[in-house]
Amino acid sequence: MLTAAGKAATTLLLATGNPAKQEALRQLLAALPLTPLTPAALGLAAFAPPETGETHRQIAEDKAIQWSQQTDLPVIATDGGLVVPILGAKWESRYTHRFAGPAADDAERRRRLLELLQPYAGPERQASWVEALAIAQQGQVLHSWAVAGSSGLIAAKPQPGPPPPGFWVFPLWYFPAYGKYYGQLTAGEKAALGDHWAALRDKVREWYAAGGRAAAGNDPAAGSG
Repeated sequence: MLTAAGKAATTLLLATGNPAKQEALRQLLAALPLTPLTPAALGLAAFAPPETGETHRQIAEDKAIQWSQQTDLPVIATDGGLVVPILGAKWESRYTHRFAGPAADDAERRRRLLELLQPYAGPERQASWVEALAIAQQGQVLHSWAVAGSSGLIAAKPQPGPPPPGFWVFPLWYFPAYGKYYGQLTAGEKAALGDHWAALRDKVREWYAAGGRAAAGNDPAAGSG
């Protein structure tokens, strides 16, 4: 069970400084009796552990471990990325945020991805999302999961209007079944498409309801990440 000072934990650290990911994690935890805290609330806004794992799951676990060494609270950390099969060795999901270089902003990342996909059309532009999540406390991973989420297409042009809040690729990620970009989908539509956050929410709730104990080995139902 998640604990703090020998008692059942009622607060949990969101191990990210990204406001969009903080909000996604708040929604994921919404049905649980846990109050999420941001790093800024604990004076940890400047903490940024390195990301060196070979898979998204390893990176999420490493993040969770390192953040959990900064506080007595349990922490929740994630790592995810875009999977673009047609690009082969030209694309690595672990570097989704960094592929365009450290100085690139979101608009530049979108421009570079569209440039890479310019030779391709229709189903060749298929793209899906993978996300891993880990919960740790005092340097120990209590549990982790990795899920493959929705599959859509990278549109030839971004969603009209100002980019919606969220990850940089979402204004390009289009779902023909609903005629919508990712940010336009309702919660029900995302769940119907197998959204990564919905899948992780169900796994975390199930784990917490079962006692929230440390697991031996990997979750057999999850991918390697």
